Amino acid sequence: MSKIQRLRGFSTISYWADDVVAAKKWYTEFLGIEPYFERSGKDGKLAYIEFRFGDYQHELGLIDRRYEPDGATPGPGGTVTFWHVDDVTATLEKLFSIWVE
Repeated sequence: MSKIQRLRGFSTISYWADDVVAAKKWYTEFLGIEPYFERSGKDGKLAYIEFRFGDYQHELGLIDRRYEPDGATPGPGGTVTFWHVDDVTATLEKLFSIWVE
């Protein structure tokens, strides 16, 4: 068996957002940090943002749904992601406090 480790954790997880500006506000409040990278489209509107966070500076990207590839299914979609947290209760309380705003 090879001793090469092929997977060392995720690098970037990206989600489609219908409203990148609103998503930026929500994730900035929840994560407690500003995005480290932002890119606007040719129309000048915010098209992509990326946060780095956690012990390994994992990346979370939010992409304007306008750039979704042809053939993508409409409506919600995404990925199942497992997150490490220090305090599940506090994290859920923060999540729910933002969710209902």
